[in-house]
Amino acid sequence: MAWMQTLFETYERCAGSNLPDASALLPIAHTTQQAHIEIAIDWRGFFRRAVVLSKENQQTLIPCTEKSGGRAGSMPATHPLCDNLQYVAKDFRPYGGTVTSGYAKIAGAPHGDYLTLLQRWAAFAPGQSKLNAILAYVTRGNVIGDLVAAGILPLADRGASPPKLLKEWEGPGEAPEIFRRLPNGQAPEDAFIRWRVESDKELATGTWEDVGLVRSWQEFYASQQSVVGLCQVNGRTVALAEQHPKKLRHTADRAKLISSNDTSGFTFLGRFTDAAQAAGVSFEVTQKAHSALRWLIGRKQAARNGDQVFVAWAVGGQPIPDPWADTMTILAGVQHQTDTDTSAAPAQVGDVGQEFSRRLRYAMAGYKADLSDTDAVVVMGLDSATTGRLAIIFYRELKGSEFLTRIETWHRTLAWPQNLGKDARFVGAPSPRDIAEAAYGRRLDDKLKKVAVERLVPCIIDGLPLPIDLVTSCCRRAFNRSGIEPWEWEKDLGIACALFKGFHKEREYSMALEEDRKTRDYLYGRLLAVAEHLESRALYVAGEKRDTTASRLMQRFADRPYTTWRTIELALGPYKSRLRSSRGAFLWEMDRILDQLLGSFSTHDEKEAFTNDRALSGEFLLGYHCQRQALRRTPDDAELNPAATE
Repeated sequence: MAWMQTLFETYERCAGSNLPDASALLPIAHTTQQAHIEIAIDWRGFFRRAVVLSKENQQTLIPCTEKSGGRAGSMPATHPLCDNLQYVAKDFRPYGGTVTSGYAKIAGAPHGDYLTLLQRWAAFAPGQSKLNAILAYVTRGNVIGDLVAAGILPLADRGASPPKLLKEWEGPGEAPEIFRRLPNGQAPEDAFIRWRVESDKELATGTWEDVGLVRSWQEFYASQQSVVGLCQVNGRTVALAEQHPKKLRHTADRAKLISSNDTSGFTFLGRFTDAAQAAGVSFEVTQKAHSALRWLIGRKQAARNGDQVFVAWAVGGQPIPDPWADTMTILAGVQHQTDTDTSAAPAQVGDVGQEFSRRLRYAMAGYKADLSDTDAVVVMGLDSATTGRLAIIFYRELKGSEFLTRIETWHRTLAWPQNLGKDARFVGAPSPRDIAEAAYGRRLDDKLKKVAVERLVPCIIDGLPLPIDLVTSCCRRAFNRSGIEPWEWEKDLGIACALFKGFHKEREYSMALEEDRKTRDYLYGRLLAVAEHLESRALYVAGEKRDTTASRLMQRFADRPYTTWRTIELALGPYKSRLRSSRGAFLWEMDRILDQLLGSFSTHDEKEAFTNDRALSGEFLLGYHCQRQALRRTPDDAELNPAATE
């Protein structure tokens, strides 16, 4: 129960704080619901008007019971105040409304249950004017009639006796507004109602805005709880929760972290006599813990992959770097700036690593200003195999200094020039999501993406080595240049280099060109980059736009570099002839670099020899990328690669 204790503590420390979004923490015994119709009445309970709510204005805070907060099945429990038309409208059935199947044979249901609960609450809190007005209005039993008269609910045939609600829109022209505001597959009779009670004495007319009404329901509901036992979270004998909240990942989420069937299901047969023995949690603790988790997931600090969610937070509410973001997002989101910050200035090739380290160090210092070394940080992963059960797939509690150190280590270890698009060029680590796409392609299914991201989380949080199969897969896709779009290949190339560099930390690869690195794979990468650059210049001079021989044969070159290099070198002959008359100095420099590289291969170690034709490793990509960047940033190459000098 450590995770629940931590979430409960997060709620206690963040609720009512000065955090910008602390108000989104739900009060206990409350949930949120998408309302479709707002009914306004006066303080005596007489109808004034009704409006169909826009999708941007539908989210509404409503009181709920344990059963209604997680309701399901053929007889879903009623909410105490705001609910669907079948609950709040006494005239629902006379207008042809179809109640839930479990209530079909029960006269007056489910409106009778709604009315009874509302009456009991009103008797407990006689001074709540809004509550009394709503009770008076629904008791009159003309909710559907008022909505029809107001033009909110259309009738199937106005001349029919008795009139019936229209369930589907089949007529010409635009459908009535209520059809356009409801989710697909729902009829107007399924609309959810919220209340506004207007009077001259109160400015907050919406029931969801009334703090006194919220407290009144909490006090009433606490007085109705009868199951008392030992809470396994706080260790006290208090009122226990019989059911636990849902809607954790989104408003339609039905999966629960804690749940059990009734005794007829015998989920715990042979282990416990009742569900409370397995998970006895107080009503207050579970409500606050689940509310905190829902709030954290709703904030911009959760990574989603379908139903899979990873969330990280500081228990005290301090800002922390997003573990699932790429470095560009981390640096852009930090608020700490110094007078000597020159992050906008372009870095030279030789000092790109130093510039990146400086910016990352400043970013982490910005977070350390708010997050002390002893503050608790929690990382949690959730996923569901079915629609009803939610599992914790990852959970870590760390100190603030330990968390920041591991995040900084991840971004420093995988730092490499990235090109994720026109406005997303940066030096740093890619996000786990981008790594998964680079390894398996952009069209990978959700299951594969979830598995890949789940395997990367311990690498970020626990500092474990990268999975070798992910590194290999990213490199192989980067080798296959002709199989994907140019922009996607540029993205995959940067990610593959970052992963290979991060996997082989002991080799201490530099982001700048290492002219003293004489390994076979690195030199072959440099050779291919020079050949591609030479042919690109010749094509540019001739006004031709097509792929170079080096780019077309990159996959083959990675598999058999020695034999493929002969093909590429022979293909360079005509292009050298073109450049000899118009770009003599450029050709001389390229020939000089080629001769230097060919002479750098080992003549003593057969494994490192130029004539060794075994397949190249991912180090080939590092040499290729660094050499290409160095060539593109030379002043006389600006005409060929204008984007390179941005």
